[in-house]
Amino acid sequence: MEAGVIRWVHAFVDRPRARFGEAAEFWTAVTGTALSARRGAVDEFATLVPDGAAEACVKLQGVAEGGGGVHLDLAVEDVRALAGRAVELGAAVVADHGEYVVLASPAGVPICAVPWHGESRRPEVFEGTRLDQVALDVTADAYEAEAEFWGGLTGWPVLSGSRPEFRVVKAPAELPIRILLHRLDVSRPAGAHPDLACADRSATRAAHEELGAVTVAEHPHWTVMRDPSDGLYCLTARNPDTGTL
Repeated sequence: MEAGVIRWVHAFVDRPRARFGEAAEFWTAVTGTALSARRGAVDEFATLVPDGAAEACVKLQGVAEGGGGVHLDLAVEDVRALAGRAVELGAAVVADHGEYVVLASPAGVPICAVPWHGESRRPEVFEGTRLDQVALDVTADAYEAEAEFWGGLTGWPVLSGSRPEFRVVKAPAELPIRILLHRLDVSRPAGAHPDLACADRSATRAAHEELGAVTVAEHPHWTVMRDPSDGLYCLTARNPDTGTL
């Protein structure tokens, strides 16, 4: 298989370092995972470890600046090949850490090219939900170029979504995290947020509120939430098994 092919995808939930504990308590509870030992120069990283033979696809980072968000770690056999392709397509290198490379997409969405460690078994649905998607929030003026970038970087088809402002970067079914492009109708820096597929969105919302989350807005097919560490995410009316409406 080509070394630059994306073999696994991690959703890295970024939250203020001072609120790492709140974020860890909430996100392990809603994903049915356990928190790994913390790692990094200032213990800023941890992995949400699923039960059984499944392999992790969600991680947590305490960031020193800003309110956080989420970023994608794209796991490949050849990090240099993926990073080089990203730069050719218009990305910028933010930091080169040797083993992994931090990049920014043409619109400014953060990405990491990281080594693949053989992951192949995605976590099971937990209590009718699965954190299975990262939505990339991009302004209208950068949207077309961003869609072209992600199609070129991944080699996956970019398909029309359920609404005009959405496009799906259709990952292979065996990968645990989908990528959704969301065209913003306001001007603000590009970012990203996690989406959970929910068999029963109302029941999931109530359960998350009991854990300290707050409902921000209701839409026909998704609910915008704010977690206890002040980060936004969405509950969506997608099938947790297939990821589709």
